[in-house]
Amino acid sequence: MLVERYRPILYLQYLLLFVDLFLNSFIELLRFENVILLVLLVIQDVCILFAAIVVFLLFFNTFIFQAGLVNILVNKFRVTITVVFVYFCLCVGLHVWYMTLRWADPNTWIWGNQGIRALFIIQRTASVFYYYFYKRTCLKLADPRFYQDSDWIQKEFEKRR
Repeated sequence: MLVERYRPILYLQYLLLFVDLFLNSFIELLRFENVILLVLLVIQDVCILFAAIVVFLLFFNTFIFQAGLVNILVNKFRVTITVVFVYFCLCVGLHVWYMTLRWADPNTWIWGNQGIRALFIIQRTASVFYYYFYKRTCLKLADPRFYQDSDWIQKEFEKRR
């Protein structure tokens, strides 16, 4: 029953990851007008924000959060929260710099700039970590143990007293 309720949310999270992966992979090949490219980059950034919002909404829906044990969730998913934040910052930074360099001429060669190349490589490397940790978090949050009272939650609650 709970798994069925969570399935559409999981599909939404996978869709957001797929859009980000697709745009990361093919945005350089889409040399259209600058405005179209800008809209695609904004869509990518918005998808990352929506992905983070969905995870936090799932946090708020857990029994652990409702029982007041927010520390457990934060400690359990600290790496994912950090990776999502860092990846979003890297994407926004890369997109702003990328569009700044390309705005005057969409077909100009911008990869001679060492800084943009370095940021590009760092952002693409961070994307791998983002995909891994985000997907792992999606699957972990599908576990019914987070949405009902169980022994391990009681033990954690006893530790906090």
